[in-house]
Amino acid sequence: MPELPKLKILTVDDNRTNLQILQVFLRKLGHEAILAEDGERALALYEEHQPDLVLMDIMMPVMDGLEATRRIRALPSERWVPIIFLSALDRDENLVGGLDAGGDDYLSKPINFVVLEAKMRSMQRTLMLQQSVSDSLRRLQSISDNVLEALVTIDSRAIITSCNRMVEDLFGWPVDELVGQNVSVLCPEPHRSRHDDYVREYIAGGPPKVIGIGRTVTARHRSGREFPAELTISEVRLEGQRTFIGVIRDISERKRAEDLLRDNAEKLQRYYDASEAENQLATALIERQMMRKELDDPLIRYWLSPALHFSGDVLAAARGPDGRLYAMLADATGHGLTAAISTVPLLTLFYRLVRQAPTLGAMMSEINQQMRDAMPVGRFVAACAVCLDPAERSGEIWVGGMPTAFLLDDAGNVAAAYGSTALPLGIADSSAEEFQPVRFSWRGSCQLALYSDGLLEAANVAGEQFGEARLLQALRDAPAARRKEAMQDSLLGHLDTSPPQDDVSLLLLDCR
Repeated sequence: MPELPKLKILTVDDNRTNLQILQVFLRKLGHEAILAEDGERALALYEEHQPDLVLMDIMMPVMDGLEATRRIRALPSERWVPIIFLSALDRDENLVGGLDAGGDDYLSKPINFVVLEAKMRSMQRTLMLQQSVSDSLRRLQSISDNVLEALVTIDSRAIITSCNRMVEDLFGWPVDELVGQNVSVLCPEPHRSRHDDYVREYIAGGPPKVIGIGRTVTARHRSGREFPAELTISEVRLEGQRTFIGVIRDISERKRAEDLLRDNAEKLQRYYDASEAENQLATALIERQMMRKELDDPLIRYWLSPALHFSGDVLAAARGPDGRLYAMLADATGHGLTAAISTVPLLTLFYRLVRQAPTLGAMMSEINQQMRDAMPVGRFVAACAVCLDPAERSGEIWVGGMPTAFLLDDAGNVAAAYGSTALPLGIADSSAEEFQPVRFSWRGSCQLALYSDGLLEAANVAGEQFGEARLLQALRDAPAARRKEAMQDSLLGHLDTSPPQDDVSLLLLDCR
């Protein structure tokens, strides 16, 4: 059993001897006695000391015990203080009068101290229970006040019965002013005028449209300002009374963030749509430059596979006025649209110059100088250019920054290899020495293989590159008419599920 609490007891009696006896007795029990000789003095000491219990004589001068009790009960208080009357009057009307005045018990004079001690223990237990309940309520209120959400409870008439401190921060209403008001004071129109109807409809058996459901509502501050809030309502029933608990959270910041995200999403969508339109236009322009009918020449087979939407690898081919076949495979720095844009002037120059039937060296020198003058620093294009004269069974090849080109015999074996002897286009000014092509000739059927470094460097999931050995093996294992497909199959088999990291291109030119 927990130890019973010691009490502060206001003892009121106009007989000083009785007061002294009661004081000694109460101290012996461990209590503190506060002495008053009349009701008026008792009232003053009650307000000053806030005792736990009152022993009140009825018959006293200045102010009797009944009047003093009535005035004590009229004082504001958050706790119950028991009052025990002490009187020699034992008539029923005296007992009833004392209880009606606010007394809780009665003890006849002369006082039986055994009974008084028993009553003290009973009151101690009662007050201890009251203190436990009070402590629990304070803890609950403290927890409620420190919850970040506003908590509001209402009865079945929609009257606010309690709320936590957060309500004041959220709505601007002091708690003591809000309790007792209709909860509609927290709602804007039109819900403010209709709220009582909502509650009556539900109390009368209507469907639980909002009970247990979190929803977004508009709340109203005391100043009239409206703000978005998240509201969840639950219902409890205690002793037949229906109570509704509302949990309210201000979501203004979240709404602002959502609005900002939505605005940004709309801006991004507009930007994306504009970018897509620009990309489509760029794609159409680049494809028009690249995919020309001249590439349908029977001596040409090719494969282009961009790593992104746009390829930095480009190829061009056209017949000159004298019937010679000019072809070029080029690889611009970078990937995607920026790389593809770098190749547009290259293609334009190539097709314009071919119509003039130039020598290969003169054509590439002119293209280089134009690229050098037009392209920004750091942008250049590696290229491999070829001019074939089928009638003479001879050709010229110029390689600037591209992988080694191979001349294959009919069996797919390497008949000649042509490595890079010059810088890529657009790096340095043109010079005669830099653009001297290599001449070659053939007998029988041969095929010239040009490709980009993206083909050699394509790596599988293990990081192993395709490499030159696999390239030559794939070319050797297939007849000339099937070498493009054989190369595709070999590379895709090597990559498995791993995509190529760079643009891949292959150009096969039949020498017949």
